[in-house]
Amino acid sequence: MPIPASPPLPERSLLRDDVFHRLRDAIVDGTLAPGEQLRDLDLAQWLGVSRTPVREALLRLGEVGLVVARPGRSTVVSELDLVQVREARDVVAGLHAVAVRQAVERLSAADLEIMRAANERFAAAVRSGDLDAAHEADRQLHGVPLRIAGNRAITAVLEQYTPVLRRAENLRFASDAGLRSVEFHTTLIEHCAAGHAEQAALVTYDTWHTLTDDPRAES
Repeated sequence: MPIPASPPLPERSLLRDDVFHRLRDAIVDGTLAPGEQLRDLDLAQWLGVSRTPVREALLRLGEVGLVVARPGRSTVVSELDLVQVREARDVVAGLHAVAVRQAVERLSAADLEIMRAANERFAAAVRSGDLDAAHEADRQLHGVPLRIAGNRAITAVLEQYTPVLRRAENLRFASDAGLRSVEFHTTLIEHCAAGHAEQAALVTYDTWHTLTDDPRAES
């Protein structure tokens, strides 16, 4: 069978994923605020794409709870739903713990140094109120065990559920409570350096559970 002359599928897939990620990030960082109405034509013009990948992205965002489609009316950015936060938190915490448990014995001195440096950047970002830098440093720190574990199933599920937590993290990182995560990170790194897989996994689980049932309750 000859190879079809149609355009390669990865290009469309990459465009669709890029639109999804850009809209997801705009919701997470507050560019698109809770309750804001989302019109696919307006979003397509903003992103410089056709309406089709925008519609597909909105469907995916609805699946992860970041937008709400109102049949016959409109699609809006969802409010922070504490039930969704709690459910996503439990999934994310459990999977990160599994990844850490799998990775501890394979972490190198260089890996541990990356984690320490990321925690230092995280602490500085929280103290200065730089939420973007705090999120990036937090992602880099927790990303080391994920990379070493190399579990693609974990990565795929985290890709779905982690964004739900980012808005709750914004509330936490913007308060003094965010500095507690620095202490958890430090303890995690110490256990990883000592080869204590179970203790490191438990600390990881507890770290994610510092996102309480109501992140607005802490100050």
